[in-house]
Amino acid sequence: MTTLDLVNTDVSGVVVVVLVDYLRQYRSWGWMRLVAGPAAIKQVPGLLFAKVMGSGHGGGFSIRPSPSHQGVICRFRNVDSALKFLQGPHVSGMREKARESWCGLLAVTSARGSWDQSSWPLTDEFSRKYGDVLSPNKEQPLAVITRASIVPSKTMSFWRYAPAAQADLKDSKGCLLSMGLGEIPLVRQCTFSLWKDKSAMRDYAFQGAHQTAITAAYRNDFFSESMFVHLQVLGMSGHWMGQDFGDDLALNQSSANGSSHVQDKEVAHV
Repeated sequence: MTTLDLVNTDVSGVVVVVLVDYLRQYRSWGWMRLVAGPAAIKQVPGLLFAKVMGSGHGGGFSIRPSPSHQGVICRFRNVDSALKFLQGPHVSGMREKARESWCGLLAVTSARGSWDQSSWPLTDEFSRKYGDVLSPNKEQPLAVITRASIVPSKTMSFWRYAPAAQADLKDSKGCLLSMGLGEIPLVRQCTFSLWKDKSAMRDYAFQGAHQTAITAAYRNDFFSESMFVHLQVLGMSGHWMGQDFGDDLALNQSSANGSSHVQDKEVAHV
């Protein structure tokens, strides 16, 4: 099979994640993107699913909102459409106005539950091989998406457990990146995290405050809908919390060939 075959083959869904921390002068611009939501990209070719979400303070899982952190999670029909979106004007505009950003192309390796009453099928083995094209001989980390719609009457009970679980996630050994996201403040929450390996991911998931929170959630029926997804990173690009994640997706090269980068980026992190 050729690289072109891998790129153009329709699959059960390739996932794109974009995280940004906007520069102060572009926060209003970012807010308008958040207000527009998925409607702004609904005509993107190959798009199957899209969410545009805000975040908690410092990009965490907090009831205090961040004025600068946002995330986009999409599913595309194939790698070609996903890469065109990542290299296109929508994502480029976000990255150019951000102090930091991270972008990933991912394949679904396991999924349980649903999001908006729809489950996520697994990405086929054929298309998962595209990771070898983007980053040959490179061992990529694993990623996890968790999301839940919280029963409104149980919101306060749920949030009693959230801060401790978030603190454990931030300090968890082997967690390379994490960000709390939300469709609707307090009641529709999502977390994206990147892990060095499966062992580190499991150590966090089944121990400490996170295990306590999950046990309480199921015992007390906190969620009206939930989904847990494990993903294989096919390629990633960007800087986050001062860490360089490389440029497997050649997004920096794409930006250099297009519009100019923002200069004099802020040092402050909100």
